[in-house]
Amino acid sequence: VQLQASGGGLVQAGGSLRLSCVASRRSFRKYAMGWFRQALGKEREFVAGINWVGDSTYYAESVKGRFTISRDNAKSTVYLQMNSLKPEDMAVYYCATPATEYTYGRWNYWGQGTLVTVSS
Repeated sequence: VQLQASGGGLVQAGGSLRLSCVASRRSFRKYAMGWFRQALGKEREFVAGINWVGDSTYYAESVKGRFTISRDNAKSTVYLQMNSLKPEDMAVYYCATPATEYTYGRWNYWGQGTLVTVSS
């Protein structure tokens, strides 16, 4: 399984970015997807998750109301729309997915990460 994340970059505080993660795996539609981030000097943390259908989403409290996770199963892609970005959102963002279909919460495969820089 390969996950290719993209869309990171430099944005001013208050701005927006959309991250994408393309998965190279069969039956993408059977697997949950998640976004995590790791800021410099900090541990990796959960940001958002979505089930295999796309009708259940989960968010860290710190991003609720600002970030939206979505997926396009036809394109084997998961997105993270990030609005009202804050300097504390600056991190490397990773997408992840479980090894087992129709499960949520165990993240076995990880993408390479995409850097989001937020200037104040």
